[in-house]
Amino acid sequence: MAGLKQVQRQTGVALWRQIADRIREAITRGAYDETGMVPPETALAEQFGVNRHTVRSALAALAQEGIVRAVQGRGTLIERRERLNFPISKRTRFTTGISGQARETRGFLLAAAEEPADAEVARWLKMCPGDAVVRIETTREADKRPVSRATSWFPAARFGDIAETYRKTESITKAFALLGLQDYVRATTEITAAHADAGDIADLELTPGAILLITKAMNTDLDGVPVQYSITRFAADRVQFTIEN
Repeated sequence: MAGLKQVQRQTGVALWRQIADRIREAITRGAYDETGMVPPETALAEQFGVNRHTVRSALAALAQEGIVRAVQGRGTLIERRERLNFPISKRTRFTTGISGQARETRGFLLAAAEEPADAEVARWLKMCPGDAVVRIETTREADKRPVSRATSWFPAARFGDIAETYRKTESITKAFALLGLQDYVRATTEITAAHADAGDIADLELTPGAILLITKAMNTDLDGVPVQYSITRFAADRVQFTIEN
């Protein structure tokens, strides 16, 4: 169990959630590959300085995420689910990026609205605050398993019908093509991590304490004019990023 970080009390983050994070990280880096099992509850309780009930809560959360499974008489088995490798490159596309890793991919439109751009959206899209943009809320899944949830903004003057076109095509790339933009490139991607909030937990079918990889990205047309700004939240146990030059 070397390498497991100690939990911190009085941080505002529940102990079981911290322990679930530590175990999830250990599984990701292959700490338990030799046995394929998570250490016994008694060993984890001693390691983290907590009672077994707290450890059980952490393992229960990981089981709901599909990361581990309790096996009667044996202990807690690690479920081997390979992450999807999602490349981030000059032409970042969801379906093309995971091609060959999933049998089926789908996109779902959750909500859409035309609204004035706030300061952040205007800065990314190089517009004036208050200019009209179309905001769409979407989720993407691979083999019927939710992978990401995104909020995207588009200049309304150019892509006023993006919401309906996306609903029909389930693809930003196809929607752009139908609206006259045949090609576009990724100009900027920023990546951070955070715990899932209530909306993420519902939309991505996660449990409290799950970790997200969050990207802020801007796409432009081939003349360098911004066409899309997106904040996308990926389930960290289902996706890994590869940055391609």
